[in-house]
Amino acid sequence: MSSFSPYRVAIVEDDPDLLELLQEELVSQGYKVTAYGCAEDFLGSLEELMFDLVISDIRLPGIDGMQLLQRLKQQAEPPALLLITAFGTVRQAVNALKLGADDFLTKPLDLEHLALSVQRLLAHKALRTEVQQLRQRQEDGPAGLVGKSRAMRRLYQQITQVATAQGAVLILGESGTGKELVARAIHQQSPRSEQPFIAVNCAGIPAELMESEFFGHAAGAFTGARQQRSGLFKEADGGTLLLDEIAEMPLLLQAKLLRVLQEGTIRPVGSDQELRIDVRILASTHQNLELGVVAGTFREDLFYRLETFNLSVPPLRDRGDDLESLAMFYLQQLQQKQPRDVQGLSQDGLDCLYRYPFPGNVRELQNALERAYTFATGRNIEPVDLPARIHSYQPEISVSDQQITTRWPTLQQLQQSYVQQVLQHTQGNKQQASQLLGITRRTLYRWLEQAEPESRSDE
Repeated sequence: MSSFSPYRVAIVEDDPDLLELLQEELVSQGYKVTAYGCAEDFLGSLEELMFDLVISDIRLPGIDGMQLLQRLKQQAEPPALLLITAFGTVRQAVNALKLGADDFLTKPLDLEHLALSVQRLLAHKALRTEVQQLRQRQEDGPAGLVGKSRAMRRLYQQITQVATAQGAVLILGESGTGKELVARAIHQQSPRSEQPFIAVNCAGIPAELMESEFFGHAAGAFTGARQQRSGLFKEADGGTLLLDEIAEMPLLLQAKLLRVLQEGTIRPVGSDQELRIDVRILASTHQNLELGVVAGTFREDLFYRLETFNLSVPPLRDRGDDLESLAMFYLQQLQQKQPRDVQGLSQDGLDCLYRYPFPGNVRELQNALERAYTFATGRNIEPVDLPARIHSYQPEISVSDQQITTRWPTLQQLQQSYVQQVLQHTQGNKQQASQLLGITRRTLYRWLEQAEPESRSDE
């Protein structure tokens, strides 16, 4: 199944039989389903997971379905909510709908009715999300900023807050996290959005040319300066100038940058005139500037001037499910630029991405997906299509973890062993075995099918 449109559904139900039935039914329809026995467990997972639809019983131990409804509606992007109960009344249904529930079903559930309700609610949710994304692109910055994780939502809020200010902004983050996209988002939301945005990599300009590049020069200021040059600060006048990798800027130029921040003037090389400019400075780096101050490679006064507004761009490993959203976004971009039969990522391919730590962050993910998209031979990207460093990556296991692995059986091994003991007790009668295990025969057959490959490999 393609992972371009993976609907995530949460089920909150304290009846284990009904919980299992609903999970099996929705999984068979292609949804990604997570089951919870109580609302507290579900709410505790929301920092890491985002859901499109929540199906919840009204009567639950602890936090009930009506209280859960109220909490979900406080979220910035609440999921659709379908409430179910064996004690449904017209008054209760009307009250739930007034509080914001999207639909209401009573037990015993009609599975066909449930399936239709789920399809309808997810279609409405998709439409609301599309409208919200269009608005968000206008409010939050360029479409290149993708993600709904808690860390990214915090960053979006900070971007909005600093965008309307006038002071310099220091953007910190590891290589490949998207610091320039954050800078562009700040510019687009600022009063300067109609004016120039210029980004320059301080590490890419030779030190002897840096002053001329930034401040310009008069004609004849030095050998080869045949014509007057305005410089980057003047070109960005009225707008925004991003100084990427500012830690690479020489100390002499740092002093002149500090003067620009303090006085709002520049002096071109070879000129005796000060030029007044109106430029907002954004600076970014993957280095620790405080260590640079201690080492004497970065001016302390400039550091404190830049640090007034300080934003940290989170690494990809701290962004939870954003990895899947980013992968979908980049694959859709590739599909538009270079149409192919590749539709998405297989589940194994996605799991492979989640195992890998991505030291190169979003940029590394983008490059890896471009390679996989180009070389994939099937409709979905498989692990083998990804770069070798990704599909062959194995997380390091500590000595203590290895000891646990060798001494203790896995939950799956315990489950299989217990199922075989029950089957021996019932002399192979699967109906009696499923009753003793408290599961459906369908679940028992699935467990046995999962155990067969291991049984054959042991022979």
